[in-house]
Amino acid sequence: MWKKKTSEGSDRFEYLQTLVGEFQDTDSEEAKEQVLANLANFAYDPNNMEYLRELQVTDLFLDMLTEDNENFVEFGMGGLCNLSMDPECRDIILQNSGISLVTNCLSSRREEIVLSAITILMNLTTSSSRSEITDPAILQCMLRFSLSESPRLRNLAAVFLQDCCSEEQVARAEQQMQGQQSAVGIPLPKD
Repeated sequence: MWKKKTSEGSDRFEYLQTLVGEFQDTDSEEAKEQVLANLANFAYDPNNMEYLRELQVTDLFLDMLTEDNENFVEFGMGGLCNLSMDPECRDIILQNSGISLVTNCLSSRREEIVLSAITILMNLTTSSSRSEITDPAILQCMLRFSLSESPRLRNLAAVFLQDCCSEEQVARAEQQMQGQQSAVGIPLPKD
């Protein structure tokens, strides 16, 4: 039994390593998108976390957040959304300017990217990161999203405000927004 598990783990690592190598070696955007989608899916399984950390997949996903290709961004965000549940991966994201990279994605026109960004910010919230994640500009953005026509966006923004912020912070952000139509520079995503 133990030998079988070791063999499965070794095969899994080699497969993930092959995927990362394929991403790095190909020039085809379509192939890269496929690999990113696969890696994001593998990031959902806690059994893969150690291998993904060893292969620095967290850094790969973070690098995708500044790409022009929106599919790269979406798959990178999806992978980070899954990885950010793991405390060690969360720390890697926090240590590599992840909050600001993820926050920049709140202005995406793609709803999936925005939903992932909100979820990642919630997963990244720790006692030491809370003040950055609950910055007034982010709270105003969440307040605006909480008025969205999209039930998914509206509900997730409401959960963020409830779980990550104090009532005083939300009240202050609401007061700062009085007279403003929207959070400056952050458009609502398209469905």
